[in-house]
Amino acid sequence: MRTQRSVLITLILCSTVSVSSFTLADQEDVPTASAESLLVTSETILGQPFAYPTEAPPQVTAAIVTLPPGTQTGLHHHGVPMFAYVLEGEVTVRYEGAGERVYRTGDALLEAIGTPHEGLNTGPAPARILVVFIGAEGIPNTVNSG
Repeated sequence: MRTQRSVLITLILCSTVSVSSFTLADQEDVPTASAESLLVTSETILGQPFAYPTEAPPQVTAAIVTLPPGTQTGLHHHGVPMFAYVLEGEVTVRYEGAGERVYRTGDALLEAIGTPHEGLNTGPAPARILVVFIGAEGIPNTVNSG
């Protein structure tokens, strides 16, 4: 009886190892998820510290802004933190009293808060920018300054 039990346990263990090996081999061919940090910061692009609005319930707004070549955004400012990631193209942003910066495909930034600025597509193709406003209900994400 003990011998039969030992043989049975050995067979079960061997089959389990075979199935596990087969499963692991299959999983090696399956792509795995990954994450790449785009931006980790506690300051805006102009070195300003930022804080989340607390006057109203929080509200996140995400959008893709598309600027055809030669198009300008118009002078504006943001009263809430805004993350931007350039999906395609090139944009030059002129910051009132703080110069200008050029952002290209793959650039990520936390935009200036309260500083008037204007974006211009200075590239030959449309520029597409993912923008995420970390705002609050009733507080405008963007305010025209011009």
